[in-house]
Amino acid sequence: MYVILGCGTAGFLAAKELLELKREVVAVEKDPARIKALKEAGVKNIIKGDMTSPQVLKKAGVEAADAVLVLTTDLNLTKKAVNAVRELNPDVTLIARAGRDSKGDEFPKDSVDVVVYPSNVVAKYAISNLDEIEPKNRLKKLMKIISQADKGIAIVTQNNPDPDAIASAVALKRITEANGKTADIIYGEEIGHEENRALVNLMGIQLIHISKVADIRDYSKIALIEASIPGQNNPLSSDITPDIIIDHHPVDREKVKGKYIDVRPEVGATSTILTQYLMHMGFDLTEELSTLLLYGIKTDTQDFTRGATLADLNAVAVLYPRANHDLLAKIQTPLMSSETLDTLGAAIKNRQIIGSHMISNAGFIRDRDTLPQAADYILRLEGISTVLVYGIAKDVVHMSARNRDIRINLGEAMQKAFGDIGQAGGHSTAAAGKIPLGLFGGVKDKSSLLRLVEDAVKDRFLKAVGAEEKSK
Repeated sequence: MYVILGCGTAGFLAAKELLELKREVVAVEKDPARIKALKEAGVKNIIKGDMTSPQVLKKAGVEAADAVLVLTTDLNLTKKAVNAVRELNPDVTLIARAGRDSKGDEFPKDSVDVVVYPSNVVAKYAISNLDEIEPKNRLKKLMKIISQADKGIAIVTQNNPDPDAIASAVALKRITEANGKTADIIYGEEIGHEENRALVNLMGIQLIHISKVADIRDYSKIALIEASIPGQNNPLSSDITPDIIIDHHPVDREKVKGKYIDVRPEVGATSTILTQYLMHMGFDLTEELSTLLLYGIKTDTQDFTRGATLADLNAVAVLYPRANHDLLAKIQTPLMSSETLDTLGAAIKNRQIIGSHMISNAGFIRDRDTLPQAADYILRLEGISTVLVYGIAKDVVHMSARNRDIRINLGEAMQKAFGDIGQAGGHSTAAAGKIPLGLFGGVKDKSSLLRLVEDAVKDRFLKAVGAEEKSK
């Protein structure tokens, strides 16, 4: 999140530049005409008020911001704003506009990371400096937290970690160990997908199930990887505030609480973020790390076809020559389990087609990781652009969805359909969700339960994607 204080010409242009880069922008301004212009330019988060007020700055999110840009033309106001920002967040990347006849000595030493000089040039220079200064300051803050982990770091992944989560967790573990501290990788449920099991086994990755951890608070620090909110698709209790959060999934930033937060929905994989960390640190990108991170990016972007950005491709360019491609081939071609075959068979048998949308009920399943495999397979069917496969496991309805219709943002559709009765979300082309069975009134008969679940899931999903039911 980037906070802009003062939205005259320079601040307005900076906001537009950041929006074009898909960054989250919060603007602080009190002039009604400027506020109107910001709204017309697409800035959604605007705080009306005094940029030197601690209350206004807190409301703008300065305490959790990635960077703050002070771009007012009033030098005295700029100085006051800089001081107010530093009082709330001493570590944030801070860029400030100089006075008209500046000699570069208006600000106390180390109070501002970059001083920039007037309108269009100011905006462009401020943004370009972010890419250079922000990663350094970000890593400085991360290293400070790691250095305090005398009792080790608990690196917590999703309940059912995918290759991106596993690779990112291993990378953070290696960074921690390189700084003389220990770390354990902890997950919540099971590693069910054949490729994920092959990845862990072939690369000898040590993961610990949450049931083996007496009290996760015994660790000095807790890191949450490939997830942002404790308790949502991860084994952390909702009353825990992680010290470190690194993720790339879209999320309501107001709900994300932590000392170090790096959530970037604009990149295709968390492995890309960790690769950037390693590169900025000058870390030795070993064959192990390169293979893991490359596979993490590859799977989360579906072979670089889903949400892959320039940042992802730059990371791949570094990792690819260093990776073990023979090992990758073995990981990507594991034997199919009988559970996966059963789920796929049930999903194909129980399919319902409505226009270009297919909804499949896989019934009662043992392994929720078989659902995304079935969804990926079914999406290959001619004439089908959107797929939802669901099944019941351990008192929960699990759902996996896939999409290639550019008019539909699947993550938003799943959140709209099921967010009020469970957990759901994802990206435009891949999403997931789950609903507790308790919502269906404790029905004991399996056939009746399946019918109730089918009606609820189908009706909500079709409404969310804007489809009329015309069964084929």
